[in-house]
Amino acid sequence: MIYSFTLGMVVPGLVFSAGDKLVQKEPTVEQVLQEQVYIPVLMSDGKLRAMELEQYISRVVLGEMPASFDREALKAQAVAARTYTLRCLADGDRHQGAVCTDYRCCQSYLEPEDYVGNRGTQTDMEKVFDAVTQTAGEVVCYDGDLIYATYFASAGGQTEAAQEVWGQGYPYLVPVSSPEQSVYDGERIGYSLEEFQECLGVTLRGGPETWFGAATYTVGGGVDSMRIGDYRYSGVELRNIFGLRSTIFNIAVTENSIVFETMGYGHRVGLSQYGANAMANAGSSYNEILTHYYQGTTLQKYSSD
Repeated sequence: MIYSFTLGMVVPGLVFSAGDKLVQKEPTVEQVLQEQVYIPVLMSDGKLRAMELEQYISRVVLGEMPASFDREALKAQAVAARTYTLRCLADGDRHQGAVCTDYRCCQSYLEPEDYVGNRGTQTDMEKVFDAVTQTAGEVVCYDGDLIYATYFASAGGQTEAAQEVWGQGYPYLVPVSSPEQSVYDGERIGYSLEEFQECLGVTLRGGPETWFGAATYTVGGGVDSMRIGDYRYSGVELRNIFGLRSTIFNIAVTENSIVFETMGYGHRVGLSQYGANAMANAGSSYNEILTHYYQGTTLQKYSSD
């Protein structure tokens, strides 16, 4: 079932009015197709705003993907962001059923006045908005349901299964190849021996060359687990503890330091933004990009003018 959302209107779906709780209903596809969609957005000033969905998505794409990327990559980003937004609203577990403008919680968000002159030009912004307009109303579905259209910056060559990162798997969020080269590959971050132990909250015995035991790896190429001293850590734990860009990393040990070298940037589940751009530059359409990164899915139109 595909959902529609509104604030104080008669559109079937999640209906929100001041002082009321969100109530989820299941509209028919025919009902959804007849209406414009407004959604509840929690702004940075703490106020809840009724915003037209495509207006919100245009500002998300401004914040999420460089306008220098290929148009088909921008379209793929727009559809992924739209799907992710509607799925979050359908679940209703954030901000009393709203989405926000904080990238650390929901998605990046930039107003046009904050974009032009700072992040890009008027022409850049129009290119982004055009990608949103050309895909208006399109969402990614699996067996007729909105998917969790997660995305990230760079995969480092291959995406990761949702199960490996969040402990819950989805048939469309599985490892796939990601033909890309990004500015994030090969980043190095070093810690002194003292800093390394402080981050872990342990005291390790012997020389640093003896600290590290066997590591296991996920199908997606990330570190699954690694033994350090008497402890075994997951790759996700180590990424969080040491502020690594991803779970694809190698460790170099010197006399005085521990150095991580990473590939990719982000949780690596779903759509890779740099991978989408590489596929687009090679001639793939946004539909082909999306169905590659979200396996077994189809694009559907959830609304129309």
